[in-house]
Amino acid sequence: MNEFINFDEISRETWQNLYNTSIAPLTHDELESIRSLNDEISLQDVEDVYLPLIHLLRLYKKNLEDMSYSKGLFLQKIVKTPPLIIGISGSVAVGKSTTARLLQLLLSRAFPKLTVDLVTTDGFLYTTDDLKNMGILDRKGFPESYDMEKLTSFLYHVKNGERFEVPIYSHETYDILPNQSQIIDSPDILIVEGINVLQNPQNQLLYISDFYDFSIYVDADEKLIEKWYLERFDSLLKLAKYDQTNFYHQFTKMPEDKVLNLARETWARVNRVNLREYIEPTRNRAEIILHKSENHHIDKIYLKKF
Repeated sequence: MNEFINFDEISRETWQNLYNTSIAPLTHDELESIRSLNDEISLQDVEDVYLPLIHLLRLYKKNLEDMSYSKGLFLQKIVKTPPLIIGISGSVAVGKSTTARLLQLLLSRAFPKLTVDLVTTDGFLYTTDDLKNMGILDRKGFPESYDMEKLTSFLYHVKNGERFEVPIYSHETYDILPNQSQIIDSPDILIVEGINVLQNPQNQLLYISDFYDFSIYVDADEKLIEKWYLERFDSLLKLAKYDQTNFYHQFTKMPEDKVLNLARETWARVNRVNLREYIEPTRNRAEIILHKSENHHIDKIYLKKF
């Protein structure tokens, strides 16, 4: 494939042998607690795919520390190592959140003395009221629905070791939570997860990916992602059935066939368009691509050559 010309394709079997270890440093229950709706992941996936990835991230962290030390020698002063910032991107329903939470847990185990924070870019969406006032509520999730200036400012402050308050988004209310925020204060490692992680601010000659030391794109065939999206939609409806405050509760009153048609229409009109036009075109900016097949099984890994 042309789009992977700058990547080395590595089979799962080859990848798992790049770093040998005995057992995954977490339990099945811990893994279940971080798994997203309808995502499939096992301890075998952790051992075969994610532990070699953690080993690779160790190398990037050491390189960052070595560079800071070398700069300090050159400048004849102490230079603080900036945080290692990891970006995780991919389509809606592809399993980004599970990957992000798993990496946070594994990195916390690999670096027990370091702070590992996780932020989702959902917090940088404009509020529902703002989107209505801007006339783009039906474009929620598209690049213009995010406050990219605030996201860029956040990454700049984190890179400089400064404190920042990140808004919190609720999937239950489908909006930014008022008067609530996540405090990010000088983490050693920061994971940033979201569909727009590798995109650029509108009308600026700057890519958000410029702030990352390492980036991951979770990939799968479009038809599979659509299947997972519809399954997740159904699961969200079941969770919202008896919760009137949940955004999805309104759909539980509709006939099953109409709800399914609505989900398919939303996928075709919003998520598929967003994937094709804005998300997938950023795939080649990632350092590594985790490719999934049926049942979220990671079968191939693409590692950027340079």
